[in-house]
Amino acid sequence: MKIASAASAFPKHYYPQKVRLEKLQEYWGERLRNPQMLARLHRNVAVEGRHLAIPPEKYFELDTWGKANDIWIEVAQELGEQALCRALHHAGLEPSELGALFFTSVTGISSPSIDALLINRMGLPTNIKRIPIFGLGCVAGAAGIARAADYVKAYPKQSAALVSVELCSLTIQRDDLSVANLISSGLFADGSAAVVVTGDEVNAIGPEIIATRSVFYPETEEMMGWKVSEKGFRITLSPQVPVLIREHLGADADAFLREQGLERKDIGSWVLHTGGPKVLEATADALELHDGQLDASWNCLKRVGNLSSASVLVVLEDVMRNRRPEPGTMGVLAAMGPGFCSELVLLKW
Repeated sequence: MKIASAASAFPKHYYPQKVRLEKLQEYWGERLRNPQMLARLHRNVAVEGRHLAIPPEKYFELDTWGKANDIWIEVAQELGEQALCRALHHAGLEPSELGALFFTSVTGISSPSIDALLINRMGLPTNIKRIPIFGLGCVAGAAGIARAADYVKAYPKQSAALVSVELCSLTIQRDDLSVANLISSGLFADGSAAVVVTGDEVNAIGPEIIATRSVFYPETEEMMGWKVSEKGFRITLSPQVPVLIREHLGADADAFLREQGLERKDIGSWVLHTGGPKVLEATADALELHDGQLDASWNCLKRVGNLSSASVLVVLEDVMRNRRPEPGTMGVLAAMGPGFCSELVLLKW
């Protein structure tokens, strides 16, 4: 099993963080009683700029969840198609060669799901297996790769694609001025990514998937996620997330590696979800990575913000194209998200 390619796609509307901040201050207006705090929170997330699904002035018109979700459906198809086309091209595969299509998002809903709409848009095989995933949030990029690996392990002559589209800006809540929502307005971003995973009998070049591991942390469901109402998605984001990472991620990674006869010192490449500054710092502490091993994740956060499920895939794309390890290097791809849970993927480059 190999990861044959990873590719991203972003909306055409890109703005520096300063411009985003000005637009948000205008959006909330008099509701925002402490604009200095919003500015401070935006500085602290270490994001330089982000893409938007639509131009800033259009967000003033989104007075219902339905209007926002309609835009999510439209833009998700556009970006999902772009990312998947690029991933297939880089993998040297035709759309007709896909056996399964996984789709993940946590920022909008559609029935039929976006994967079905992509089949129509792209002329994908009518007998393709569809696996839409909702609710995993930030962990879904790593989990989706793991589930795609499960699929091609069972069908070694086939290839599977994972498509992630997250349009976090469309979840903005005008009446929610909680610290969690103010932070998320400066941290989370819009974009898409796709990965192609191939079975052992498919001729492909890319890192080999050696093993995967899922870890669920009981009684932590309040740490991250959405509270869903008639107004849409309201962010839940606990300040205890970095604490949980420091307490568990190192031991979980060690247990996973021991199963494969490895130790942390054997890992030469780390592809980790961007989270945010506090999450990346907690991850570095938990895994004792303080010598530039997380530069790809920090760079992704700075360039485009936290893309939820797509983030780890964008980091993977950067590593595959610009930071590819030496052949034979062992690597770990990992993410954490709502549940609360973590997903680990062992790679051999």
